[in-house]
Amino acid sequence: MTRTILFDTETTGLDPAGGHRVLEIAALELIDDLPTGRHYHVLIDPERDVPEDAAKVHGYTRAHLLGKPRFAEIVDDFLAFIAEDPLIAHNAPFDFGFLDAELRRLELPSLPASRMIDTLALARTRFPGLPNSLDALCRRYAIDLAERTTHNALLDCRLLAQVYLELIGGRQRGFELAIQAGDSGHVAYALQGTRVPRPIIVDPVSLEAHAAFVARALREPIWLDGRR
Repeated sequence: MTRTILFDTETTGLDPAGGHRVLEIAALELIDDLPTGRHYHVLIDPERDVPEDAAKVHGYTRAHLLGKPRFAEIVDDFLAFIAEDPLIAHNAPFDFGFLDAELRRLELPSLPASRMIDTLALARTRFPGLPNSLDALCRRYAIDLAERTTHNALLDCRLLAQVYLELIGGRQRGFELAIQAGDSGHVAYALQGTRVPRPIIVDPVSLEAHAAFVARALREPIWLDGRR
């Protein structure tokens, strides 16, 4: 079995070099790319103000975070949860950059870049020229966004877990593992069920972006002049 950790952070701003800090961390445990139900989630006192523009994104103000633990108080639990496993995030360099800045403040080692799996890079490879934000990918894969009114880290992780499965061509929905009793008391597992087709939904904005990408990247694409 392969264990990976899918995670997300919320922050007071966009640049840790400018003094911005982590204020929320959420992480989900995946075994063989499927969520196990185990997760880590914490709100953090960033030890500074939360600018209004950042609060509009994630919904947290300074008042929400007063009395919450500081990063130094949660770091051991967080590092124990992620262990030495690969770390999946959407626009992973952003989240790694903020966590590394927090770790440096405590004179702790940075997270190795070799552990990074960036779902934004995966999406750009699969859908070049199209919008590949988490919202855009959820819409493309018909994943319900009804609860996503702000960028809550735990909810974003749960949505990204579904997106990640689709990006890597993982579990086929509609199939489940059924236990079958075999000879000599052995237990076997078999796929059963009927796969429900899930067409990729492309909205007009994505179609326009793709057309612009094709116009820039390809000269005289054969499908535009009727050739096969």
